[in-house]
Amino acid sequence: MVISLSRLGKFAAIAVLLSLGAFAAIAYAGHSWGTYHWARTTDSFTLKLGDNVGTAWDAHLAAASTDWSVSTVLDTTVVTGGSKKNCGPVNGRVEVCNKKYGKNGWLGVAQIWVSGSHITQGTVKLNDTYFNTRTYNTPAWRQFVMCQEIGHTFGLDHQDEIFGNANLGTCMDYTSNPSGPPSNEHPNAHDYDQLGLIYAHLDSVTTVGQATSPSRGQKDDAEIGVNYKDKVLRKDGKGRPALYERDLGKGEKVFTFVFWAE
Repeated sequence: MVISLSRLGKFAAIAVLLSLGAFAAIAYAGHSWGTYHWARTTDSFTLKLGDNVGTAWDAHLAAASTDWSVSTVLDTTVVTGGSKKNCGPVNGRVEVCNKKYGKNGWLGVAQIWVSGSHITQGTVKLNDTYFNTRTYNTPAWRQFVMCQEIGHTFGLDHQDEIFGNANLGTCMDYTSNPSGPPSNEHPNAHDYDQLGLIYAHLDSVTTVGQATSPSRGQKDDAEIGVNYKDKVLRKDGKGRPALYERDLGKGEKVFTFVFWAE
């Protein structure tokens, strides 16, 4: 069989395009933050989401739990909240809360406590001071922020942080129009791919559902949501602090993800 040079050139071009496409898909899905993850000893695990939210948020929490449970490496289940008073964290799970936190500029906050590279507990706070306004009191905005803040507690970062870019069809994308099109109210395939990469290994211990002593610094932000004295690690596309870090010493840290109102 004889193949002409021109055909070889076409085959080579196709091969390059395919390899670039594969690389782009891998790079596109690379949106974890650091190496932080929940420690677990089995191929998949179930993370409890504590329901401390009011009736206006219940359906959005349930939908986010269902969405994230599509992942092959983790499931979530909504349970009775353990922090209805101040949204303090509970070891081994994520507490989800809503409240009128005031005109402090943020719509949603996710906080994650880590020991070494392992997530030990997390909280999600939703600011009804803004969600009760005409701009943000929509199903799309509520679902988008709920989905994104919960996603941060698994170890996921944003896929894109430029508000003016076209929607990527994932809640892990910054947007000023969550309803789209396409809608940014739910995870997409890249989010599930990234979770597969984050949890591709097993640990010798587990931090999921552990009834251990509380981590230090856990009550500092229960009411205010953000401690502005913490170190700013990253800013969003509009120059606002988007990720804070507090070093508690002895390998323990608190990370705070902030989604700001327009």
